[in-house]
Amino acid sequence: MKKVTKAVFPVAGLGSRFLPATKASPKEMMPIVDRPLIQYAVEEAVAAGVTDLVFITGRSKRAIEDHFDKAYELETELEMRGKMDLLKIVRDTVPSHVNCIYIRQAEALGLGHAVLCAAPVVGEEPFAVLLADDLLDPQGDLPVMRQMVDVYNYNRCSVLGVMNVDREQTKNYGVVSTERDSGEIQRVTGIVEKPKPEDAPSTQAVIGRYILTGRIFDHLRQLKPGAGGELQLTDAIASLLQEEAVLAYQFKGVRYDCGSKLGYLQATVELGLKHPEVGAEFAAFLASRGS
Repeated sequence: MKKVTKAVFPVAGLGSRFLPATKASPKEMMPIVDRPLIQYAVEEAVAAGVTDLVFITGRSKRAIEDHFDKAYELETELEMRGKMDLLKIVRDTVPSHVNCIYIRQAEALGLGHAVLCAAPVVGEEPFAVLLADDLLDPQGDLPVMRQMVDVYNYNRCSVLGVMNVDREQTKNYGVVSTERDSGEIQRVTGIVEKPKPEDAPSTQAVIGRYILTGRIFDHLRQLKPGAGGELQLTDAIASLLQEEAVLAYQFKGVRYDCGSKLGYLQATVELGLKHPEVGAEFAAFLASRGS
């Protein structure tokens, strides 16, 4: 089987929870300190060996394309002023060996539909899916997607990034059942979308990181649309695991739900404290607020 070299970024959502900030600018371009959310996800994918970035976009998402495009005027201005450090930052937004591919999703018909839009580019290859709303701060040297690629390379099957949540929170996630009650890597026996706490098969919730085999597209095509005409990726995974192995991987890292205001603020504080330029002063400021 081939290596994971393609990553899909579904970025066509409206970002309604952050209005009016997202009225004219994509939620994925909201900054955490000095980088937009989508760049954190892209850097995570590139660190895992991905060379083709497939963005599933919608209306008003042009800023994402512009962000990862070459900025001739800005680069020329920075070079003329001798600001070489800033010039390097701009040029390193996407490494030269990485390709950006943009596919328009005409209607927002669910995560499954967004992933299916990538089928002409991905083909039958294994690929990653990263949701920029989920910002993952790794524990240790390996970004979370790199951890998952290592799991895939050893086991050669689909891998879902999971974490344990409080039972009352299962209604907000896709939740898996597994062969065993514990373990870093487990075989998935079932998956259900947003179950009621009393109905949840476990407290292992799928977060916005997936590695999927190309077979997922056949299962997505066979799905019947649900409420609002949407295709749920969870339903396709439930069908996929009937014919091939799917693993749940308890990733090493901290997840910030930047699709919510509270999670976004938490990420801003925690990553701000780690920032090499402002971390120490920011920590002193926060300490002064608490005194």
